[in-house]
Amino acid sequence: MGSCSIVILVYWLSAQLFVWLGFARTSDNHKNASMASKSRCARHAGIAEALLGWYDRHRRDLPWRAPPGARADPYRVWLSEIMLQQTTVATVKPYFEAFLSRFPSVIHLSQASGDEVLGKWAGLGYYSRARHLHACAKIVAEQFAGKFPETEAVLLNLPGIGPYTAAAISAIAFGHHATAVDGNIARVVARLGAIKTPLPAAKTSIKAEASQLVPHDRPGDFTQAMMDLGAIICSPKNPSCAICPLQNFCLGHASGDPGALPRRAPRQERPVRYGAIFLVQRKDGAVLVRTRPPKGLLGGMTEFPGTAWETQFDAGEAMKHAPVEANYRKLDKVISHSFTHFTLRLEIFVAEIPAGQCAPENCRFVPRRSLGKEAFPTVMRKVFEAVRQSDAREQDSAHPLNALSAKQARK
Repeated sequence: MGSCSIVILVYWLSAQLFVWLGFARTSDNHKNASMASKSRCARHAGIAEALLGWYDRHRRDLPWRAPPGARADPYRVWLSEIMLQQTTVATVKPYFEAFLSRFPSVIHLSQASGDEVLGKWAGLGYYSRARHLHACAKIVAEQFAGKFPETEAVLLNLPGIGPYTAAAISAIAFGHHATAVDGNIARVVARLGAIKTPLPAAKTSIKAEASQLVPHDRPGDFTQAMMDLGAIICSPKNPSCAICPLQNFCLGHASGDPGALPRRAPRQERPVRYGAIFLVQRKDGAVLVRTRPPKGLLGGMTEFPGTAWETQFDAGEAMKHAPVEANYRKLDKVISHSFTHFTLRLEIFVAEIPAGQCAPENCRFVPRRSLGKEAFPTVMRKVFEAVRQSDAREQDSAHPLNALSAKQARK
C-alpha cells in the first residue's frame, strides 16, 4: 500500500472515530435527559401522593367545601373564591354563611337588588367584588341556565373572574386539570423549588412549576391541599417544616432557610390622603347619609357626607364643606384606613340638628335603628364606632369649647 493510501485510510478512520464519539455523546445526552425527566416525574408524583395523603387526614373543615368523596357545589366554590380575594378565611366564614342563607343559589342572587347585595357584603371590603359578583350571577342565570361553565376559557369571560379564580373553580368544582396559584400556593411552590427570583417577577416561573405538580387524578383536592398546607404549615414566617409532609421534597428546606422564600421586591410606601367626615344626627335619631357614585372606589356604598380625599388637605377649610349649618364638635380621634393604593386619614365632625330639618340635596336621613341595613363600607363603620365611643365618654357632646360653626366658617 502506497503512502498516499495510508494517509487516506488514517483520515477515514479518524472521521469514523469522531462520528462515533459524537453519536455516543448525543446518546448519553438523550439518556441523561430521559433520566432527568423520569426523576422529575417521580418527584412530582411523590409530592402529590404525600400531599394528598396528608390532606385526607388533616383537611380543614370549611363551609364551602364538599365532604370527602362528594362533588363540590360550583356556586359555593365560586362564592367563596370571590369572597376570599384579599380577605382571610376567618373573616369570610360568617359572611359566607349569612350570604348563602339569604342567596342559597345563583338564581336567588341574580334576582336580588344591587343594594341588597351590597348590604350583605358590607364590611368585607373591596366592594367592586360585590358588584362583579352580582353581574356574574345574572349572566350565569340568564345565559347558562343557572349552571356555571366548567372550563377556564369560558369562566374568564365572566365578570370578576380572573386567571386564579377561573382555575380554582375549574379544578375544585369540576375536577379539571387546572393550575390555580394563590398566595399560599405560590409560597409553597417557591419553597419546594427554591425559586429565588423576587415576587412579583417570579409569578411566571412559580405558575410553570405549579402546573407540573398538579396531578391528573384529584386536581381539585390537590389544589385545596396546597392551600391548606400554606395556611397551616408552610406559613409566611417560621414554617413548621418538622411536620410538613413535603419536607423530603423541599429544596427550600434543604437550603436551611425556607422562611426567606419567596423573596419579594421592596414595596413602595402607600401615599396618604386626608379628608373630613360629618356625622349629623337629628333629635329624632335619624342620621344623615348619602350614596356614593355607582362606579369607582366604594361604588354604590353608603357614606356619611364629607370632603374629597386629597393628599393636600387644609383642615382649616373643612367646615366649608359641612352638609348643613350646625354647631359641630370635632373628635380628638382621627380615623385611619388602608385601601389598596393609599392610606386614608379622616377627621370627624359631629352635630345634632332639629328633628324636622330636611336633608340637603343628594343626601337622606336614615333612622338610627335602620343603619344596620345600609351598605356601609368598613371605613364608615369605623367613623360611626368612633362617634359612638366618644358619645359614651362625653355626655356633653356640644361643649362650646369644642363647637365649630359651619355658618361662621362660610363667612
